[in-house]
Amino acid sequence: MRVVVTGTNRGIGLELVRQLVQRGDTVEATARNPGSATELKGLRDRAPDCLRIHALDVSDDRSVEAFASALGGEAIDLLINNAGVGSFGDGLEDLDTQQVLHTFNVNAVGPLRVTRALLPNLRRGQRRCIAHLTSRMGSIADNGSGGSYAYRMSKAALNMASRSMAVDLAPERIISVVIHPGWVQTDMGGPGATTTPEESVRAMLRLIDGLRQEDSGKFFHTNGQLLPW
Repeated sequence: MRVVVTGTNRGIGLELVRQLVQRGDTVEATARNPGSATELKGLRDRAPDCLRIHALDVSDDRSVEAFASALGGEAIDLLINNAGVGSFGDGLEDLDTQQVLHTFNVNAVGPLRVTRALLPNLRRGQRRCIAHLTSRMGSIADNGSGGSYAYRMSKAALNMASRSMAVDLAPERIISVVIHPGWVQTDMGGPGATTTPEESVRAMLRLIDGLRQEDSGKFFHTNGQLLPW
């Protein structure tokens, strides 16, 4: 299976690449600054036939177009839109609207850009699946603490985008889902998080591998639980 994973220089993205390569998949990994992605380059050096690294800034149209051109007509079975930024704790009276726009551009519009650009590749694939990494902080029903406007809004928008993709791409049998990875020990999740990247990714890949057409458009926890919108 050929898989595209965005945002792979560290954390969940890096672990996704590691586990996908270990099980024998071919991975097209992206990072905004590949030159500084030391661990990612180490994985490539150990598995040069299974892993290619590409520069990609999901917030920039030209960067996304260049990445799509680099892939050419290659079939893609699975696209994992993982790239994102965190922006937490901003209150209503102290939020920075430019930061809100930046977060929205990366977390919501970014996956939209990448998916649109790679649709021709996905159409050539066998698996035809798009998995967007979201957060339960983007759940309207689950919001009992408020705040974190930029992050919550961006992930809620991503959830809606995935739902629309599921509807629009259903005739082509392309699956689109959003997945909450859990509270993970990454730079974004912090050291107090309850789940390691290894555990989260192992469960996530198990979930993705088991997806069927009727699952398209759903909002999953990585443990398989359905989450409220």
